[in-house]
Amino acid sequence: MSHVKAGGTSKNVKDSPGQRLGVKLFGGQKVRTGQIIVRQTGMTKRPGKGTFIGRDFTIHAEKDGIVRFNTRRFRLFSGKTTGRTEVTVE
Repeated sequence: MSHVKAGGTSKNVKDSPGQRLGVKLFGGQKVRTGQIIVRQTGMTKRPGKGTFIGRDFTIHAEKDGIVRFNTRRFRLFSGKTTGRTEVTVE
């Protein structure tokens, strides 16, 4: 017979590194074409004039300029309207 109590298996030991999401360039900062402005999951912030959104919802600058953030009303799929932050480059 064993003299050591059996060690159970643990299921919650895996861990993944952080995705480094968030706003990379803030309002009033200069931006160049193709630079990342916001990294996000889902469309929490919407692209406006001078920006485009990538496949992973990353907002990039379409042209050189200055980053601006403003709040606009957007209609959801259900018909409800809510305020969302819109990212533009002027």
